[in-house]
Amino acid sequence: MNPDTTQHTDKLQKHWRICLYGTLCILPLSVILNYYGLYTDKFYFFKIDNYILPVLVILHLIYLYAIHFKLRENEYPDAPLRNVEFGMYALLAIYLFKALDTFWILITSGQYSEVLIPGAFFPMGIFIILLQLTLVAFTCYTFFIRKTLIGSFDIDFNENVDSFS
Repeated sequence: MNPDTTQHTDKLQKHWRICLYGTLCILPLSVILNYYGLYTDKFYFFKIDNYILPVLVILHLIYLYAIHFKLRENEYPDAPLRNVEFGMYALLAIYLFKALDTFWILITSGQYSEVLIPGAFFPMGIFIILLQLTLVAFTCYTFFIRKTLIGSFDIDFNENVDSFS
């Protein structure tokens, strides 16, 4: 094996650990802040919409575990990992939507000048949007790590086997 390739792989392994730990720190914060209302500076635990993201985050945790397992055991990508990754693409779209929604709330706050906006509105809004954008970046980087270190999904070799011939 080429020493440059080994160094590159070691560097990606280190970046993977940073990405993994960063994501594991951001996900609980995102779930908690999902209940937070920027305009009112209160937490809303009785809104059913706020429970969608915590359920979807379970998929993200499963994906992180699968990637970590594949890297640790030096395994190839398989169909279940592919299916979970397809779900992660949808979850990435939800993360982007939530970031855009938070951004929209922040830039349209001037329309509510006659209403008292809490003092924590902009600091919390900026903190939340930074968390959301960092989560999007870590998620995209995890896709890159999967493709680079684990490999692409070339699983047709098992799907075309005729066991009855």
